[in-house]
Amino acid sequence: MNPRKPFYIIAPIFFGILILVTFLSCQKEVSKEHSTWTHYGGSPDQSKFFVGAEITKVNVSQLEVAWIYPTEDETPYFFSPIIVDSVMYVMGKSSSLIALNVETGKEIWIHSNLNGLTRRGINYWESKDKKNRRLIFTINNTIQAIDAVTGQSIMDFGTEGYVDLRVGVDRDPTSIRRIQPMVPGVIYEDLLIIGSAPGENYFSPPGHVRAYNVVTGKMEWIFHTIPHPGEFGYETWPKDAYKYVGGVNVWSEITVDTEKGIAYLPVGSPTYDYYGADRNGSNLFGNSIVALDARTGERIWHYQTVHHDLWDYDLSPAPQLLTINRNGKKIDAVAVATKHGFVFVFDRVTGEPLFPIEEKPFPPSEMPDEKAWPTQPISSLPNFTRNEVTKAALNPYFPDSIKQAWYKRLEEGKSGLYVPPSDKYETIMMPGALGGSNYGNSAADPEKGMMYILTQEHASIYKLNKVEPPKIDLSINEIQRVKALYSSTCQTCHGVDMAGGVGPSLINVGQHVFYDEFRSTVINGKGQMPGFVHVDEETLKAMYRYLGGNPMSFNFRRNQEPTTPEGPVVASGGAKIKPDEKKAAPTSEYPEGVDHPAVRYTTEYGLEWPGLAAPPWSSLVAYDLNEGAIKWKKPVGQDSLYVQGDQSKGAPGGVLRKGMIVTSSGIVFSTAKGGKLYAFDADNGELLWEETLSQESNAQPSMYMLNGKQYLVINATSNFAKDSYDHSKKPGALPKAYVVYALPENK
Repeated sequence: MNPRKPFYIIAPIFFGILILVTFLSCQKEVSKEHSTWTHYGGSPDQSKFFVGAEITKVNVSQLEVAWIYPTEDETPYFFSPIIVDSVMYVMGKSSSLIALNVETGKEIWIHSNLNGLTRRGINYWESKDKKNRRLIFTINNTIQAIDAVTGQSIMDFGTEGYVDLRVGVDRDPTSIRRIQPMVPGVIYEDLLIIGSAPGENYFSPPGHVRAYNVVTGKMEWIFHTIPHPGEFGYETWPKDAYKYVGGVNVWSEITVDTEKGIAYLPVGSPTYDYYGADRNGSNLFGNSIVALDARTGERIWHYQTVHHDLWDYDLSPAPQLLTINRNGKKIDAVAVATKHGFVFVFDRVTGEPLFPIEEKPFPPSEMPDEKAWPTQPISSLPNFTRNEVTKAALNPYFPDSIKQAWYKRLEEGKSGLYVPPSDKYETIMMPGALGGSNYGNSAADPEKGMMYILTQEHASIYKLNKVEPPKIDLSINEIQRVKALYSSTCQTCHGVDMAGGVGPSLINVGQHVFYDEFRSTVINGKGQMPGFVHVDEETLKAMYRYLGGNPMSFNFRRNQEPTTPEGPVVASGGAKIKPDEKKAAPTSEYPEGVDHPAVRYTTEYGLEWPGLAAPPWSSLVAYDLNEGAIKWKKPVGQDSLYVQGDQSKGAPGGVLRKGMIVTSSGIVFSTAKGGKLYAFDADNGELLWEETLSQESNAQPSMYMLNGKQYLVINATSNFAKDSYDHSKKPGALPKAYVVYALPENK
């Protein structure tokens, strides 16, 4: 008798074991990736998903404060903590980066005075042998690195400790005032993949996506989001558009599938956002989800969710990676939510839509030279927002006088999906520039095919106006003071007509620099220019306004005087950035030989009416992407203006800057306006636990495990809005702090 089994008997057993081993190996990798919180969104897939079994649906209501770390200042931090082994990294103490022991909250080290560091977080990278551990971040338009163990700047990174992000984006680097993104980018292998936030004005820099080596700082690849000649998509723009069009940037969360080596970019709008006569065409890769080879930056596929955007409908929420079951077949998918309430789902590798998308016609633009795209893609999945404001849909809590005023505005204006902006009437867009769903507002349970979306129904009201020289709203006395100052201190170098001479032109310079930069230059001097310390503040502000500026303009760099906080300070200020010897004025005209419209138009963002429509104003939505259906939807946030705390209505602007965590035990944690912290049943939306924070939270929550115990981290350091209750004044209120929750011992 032959002891060897026939192959047709052995083969199924062998391949069955092989499949099981492979499955368990993949599950182990998934669990490992989601059992730490070393990235802004938890892991490179930005799912905000965490594998942890201690906190369950049964005991989540028993969560209590385990410890807090006060920031000891009044700064509202939007920083999302990351946790590596037993160390948590946070911002506090006048923009210091701080390493904490995660069990006790005790400070390990402090690197102080990192003013201008990207507001929402940092990256962590370690070598395979874990001997080289780095915190990688952007600060004042540079990339820098700090030793994660010692807190010291790594001075052999880049050139003298930094990489200048202004270099390599088709503009004079010294003309760029802002380029770093709002979120920290993403780490993949030895690369930092990073977007940008170059601004939304005419002639802003382009938002090309780049990858840098985390050890050397060398740029390894660049993806031109506004294609250059010969590149795919160049024909979707006017000739040479890459020389003057800006934006088309990834200012939010980049998602990476680490197994497939694919980076998914949620790309924003071209500039100018609301009038595109100088960029007629569909404008790839604006408003597209773009899949790139994460190692090389080569495009694999793309899909444009808005053609020739005129509404600031950036793709800002992180693309979510899920495995869904469609017609009995498991498919690796990527899904993206939009500001205007759509969900698009694609095969992760091929880019094929997994649910039908139809190109539907929409109205043309009535503006001169503008060519709105005739069709727009409409997903067949249910929309999670309204797209029109009508009289019947107005906020019922408005007093009658406001209702009547809005009835008239609606009669005279237009509202609806993809109504082009006009200079003849208002367009009331629902949602507007702030969504819908925005950055930080998407999460997923990757294996179950469930996607979770925070959304708000916040309208924008637009009306285009011609770009004209700024109006100088100054008194006769102020004008006299400005002219006296100019003739005595400025005229020799900058010319009688301000057009320049030895010094640069000052015509409309206030439109290109922030007031604090202008003030510092006048008082302290710069390059060959001496300082004029005798100039009083009111005259300085009048001069700035005379030059076209607004002294209240916001500077994202948040300049602060250096301080030395108490505690184990090991360094201060990061790598010293070498100042520009000469600073060029930002581009304000089209390149020579470029055809362009004779008149440019702009509009205000029109965000003054977050509660324009009837409630619910903000919600958490659960999508089952196996079925292509909304499984449940719950209002979140608390309002004190219209409904005096009735949480069944949500809150105007209720999920802006808010975040989620989805756990393997079936819980969705969510923050919302009014200092609200919720735990929902991921399956049915039942509210399992609710907490009211002493301070507002405007950051992505984090989670970690230590010695089998599970912790939830909330950055509660922001001020409450005027239409929220101020819980910081209540007895027993906690200070501005990172608040860490855990179950009581023996629970």
